[in-house]
Amino acid sequence: MSKIDQPKVLVSVDENGEIHMDANHAELLGLVDNEFNWRLVREGDGLNKKSKAIMWLEWNEDGSFKEKHDDIGVGRSLIMSPFNHFFTWQTTVVTEIIAAETDSSYIKFKTKNSTYELFKL
Repeated sequence: MSKIDQPKVLVSVDENGEIHMDANHAELLGLVDNEFNWRLVREGDGLNKKSKAIMWLEWNEDGSFKEKHDDIGVGRSLIMSPFNHFFTWQTTVVTEIIAAETDSSYIKFKTKNSTYELFKL
């Protein structure tokens, strides 16, 4: 008998018993759409993140989730897709909107600890 090597795939089980594949393995197996529509660049260190979609999250005074939005606003955080346990990036809350195109294709904003530029690709 010969031993057949099979690739190992990392998975996890959530609190509802649902099985989720590791995001990096899913990408390697071609199960993830790598089409990016947004690019976020952090000033200072040049951190660069890309995602297919974005969402702006609003928080309650106690730090719990309040509401999601399609547009930027002071007091909201940017989260980059995928919108699950493996999200690409989340900023701290926006403290100032420095510049914004009317069609949201470019936004420069400050958060509690960084300054970012967001580009629609």
